[in-house]
Amino acid sequence: MNQTSWTRCHILSLADFVPAEYDTLLQTAASFREVLSRRTKKVPALQGQVIANLFFEPSTRTRSSFELAAKRLSADTLNLSAGTSSLSKGETILDTAKTYLAMGADIMVIRHQQAGVPQTVATEMDRLASGVSILNAGDGQHEHPSQALLDLFTLYSFLEPNSPSGFLQGTKIAIVGDILHSRVARSNIYSLTSMGAEVHLAAPSTLLPKLLAHITDGTRVGKLFLHWDIESALQDADLVMTLRLQSERMSQHLLPSLREYHQYYGITRDRLKLCQPGVKLLHPGPVNRGVEISSEVMDDPQFSLISQQVTSGVAVRMALLYLIGSSKV
Repeated sequence: MNQTSWTRCHILSLADFVPAEYDTLLQTAASFREVLSRRTKKVPALQGQVIANLFFEPSTRTRSSFELAAKRLSADTLNLSAGTSSLSKGETILDTAKTYLAMGADIMVIRHQQAGVPQTVATEMDRLASGVSILNAGDGQHEHPSQALLDLFTLYSFLEPNSPSGFLQGTKIAIVGDILHSRVARSNIYSLTSMGAEVHLAAPSTLLPKLLAHITDGTRVGKLFLHWDIESALQDADLVMTLRLQSERMSQHLLPSLREYHQYYGITRDRLKLCQPGVKLLHPGPVNRGVEISSEVMDDPQFSLISQQVTSGVAVRMALLYLIGSSKV
């Protein structure tokens, strides 16, 4: 496994990732993808280590993916069930983390509905000189690094470039939907632009961050292009990523109706005709069928890479756990 350019103890954000780190991650995930294709899908890379999955927010895909990744690396796992934990009795998050530290956790995978919780726990673990690594599995409206990295690996696996470095150079990628509430979008913007993509954002103004909502249609901001009109965002796009409408995070009525949203921003077969031939579609899941994407497009292997994203998740999370955990062996 290539670790020459990997020095991180924690993975909290992709904001300061450099191309060499993406290269290392992609190559390491490719190695684990090969392992997962074998009859025996387990390696002893993290044998004897303890990985604690502290999910304070409900999750199916991410939690299951991390748990399976840890087991494929031969690590022991501890799983927090927030509803039945001591948190319901008034225990603080930091006290909970210290409890898992006392149990011997080497890596803590943390998901929380509030932004900044993984960073707070990482700061405390560093203050205690514990040697524990923290991996952000999604925090509020901040970031979701492992989802963006599995999206990147899905594209890497599909495109099969000769080298990871800048393999998306010159590629147009449209990200459509609830950008305001999407931690996935934030992490993807960092990773896709770092690897050379031209990223076009399309959303109603009510679903754009306030700093972007007042910008004129078609305006370029850094490495991003903003669009009110989905058609201009999709025009000649090589790849389209659509985002879930996160109604559970919406404190106000930001849309007239789901039907109207689909009418103006939903991905349909006709809309994909605006894109490049061979365009592929991604979605972080879970999908609201008939809202963000029509069912016929979602289930069409000609367009959809959604099932490949789920498959990529285990290999990428094995790579992340391995890269931050191998120094502890």
